[in-house]
Amino acid sequence: MCQSIKTLRPPYQAEVTDADIRAAALQYVRKVSGYRVPPKRGAAAFDRAVEAVARATTGLLEDLRTGGGRE
Repeated sequence: MCQSIKTLRPPYQAEVTDADIRAAALQYVRKVSGYRVPPKRGAAAFDRAVEAVARATTGLLEDLRTGGGRE
């Protein structure tokens, strides 16, 4: 699933922009929902999901970079 989403951490990607993260989040939500463009009444939920996935991705990449979350 989502095989064409590129890996966003080093060494695969030296620099990751917010646009890279949002593009990956959008692709993920499209795949999971089955919609390339959501129906009008589902657009807000679709957009919220993209934002939530982007935030989670940003947090994951930050934790991986700093070693956060290790116990």
